[in-house]
Amino acid sequence: MGIEGESVVFMREGVSIAFYMSAPHDEFAPALLRSLERYRRAIEPQHLHWYWNCYTGDWPELDSGGEADLRKRILGSSCFIEVTELAHSATGVAFRYHGRGRGSVGFRQDYPESACTAEFRLPTEFLDERGPEWIRTLAIDLGRELPWNSGHAGLSLETHVWPKTLTPRLREVTRRHPGFDLNQLDRLALYLGSKVRAPAWLTFLGPPVLNELGGAEGLRSRLHSPSTQVEALSPDRAVVSLGPAPEAGDLEAGDTLPAYRELARVLEPWLYAHKGAWGDFTEAEVRQWERRFL
Repeated sequence: MGIEGESVVFMREGVSIAFYMSAPHDEFAPALLRSLERYRRAIEPQHLHWYWNCYTGDWPELDSGGEADLRKRILGSSCFIEVTELAHSATGVAFRYHGRGRGSVGFRQDYPESACTAEFRLPTEFLDERGPEWIRTLAIDLGRELPWNSGHAGLSLETHVWPKTLTPRLREVTRRHPGFDLNQLDRLALYLGSKVRAPAWLTFLGPPVLNELGGAEGLRSRLHSPSTQVEALSPDRAVVSLGPAPEAGDLEAGDTLPAYRELARVLEPWLYAHKGAWGDFTEAEVRQWERRFL
């Protein structure tokens, strides 16, 4: 699609690295800022150029004044930001975050299952140019200082906007290729709580779920796929790798991603179940998609 002579992409395939934290934003704001800086160095020569002003709805340029504003927002008591390569189009380069701090008492009473949600996006070209091991190392590094309870990294559909005309294409891809995630941080920030999302190529597990599984050793004993690896990152946190690289799967060709399904069965008691619609998907469609590996 074009706007005033410029090409606009509403949706594109990419890689999503996301972390979910029950801790209040103000407890780890400096660590979040450092993670963002690591991400910005890693994506060079591509850069973040625009950020969303949640108060005005505008997209100011990330110039010196924008950088100062961005830093101030991240180090504040609560933070809602989106920083992208292009303000009008999905390019595969973006950082999104929703987090509330300890001062949001009334909000936490109304939304007791709220969480702080962070997503770092990469273009799929990075898989070929830099390799999946580079992405795996980056994902672990981005989450190194964050107090995440869960997280994931893998193939994902980036939707810059979600008009109704895009829904048929989203249905087609998500129903045929279960390895593609579809992330809606604003909804997860309200309702995820201590639940975990469906497995991805990399699935990060921390408290309380990993503890209830018996730690990394207990989780490892339940997974038997030869392509699956469980790596302990600390006494109470681990990452599960489902093969050497992310896979989309193809149900029409019989590629059902068995390693993903095995992990989903293990995690089923803790899997997040969204209530209500999500984007332009009905609640029934959302539930079918969330349980695509079961």
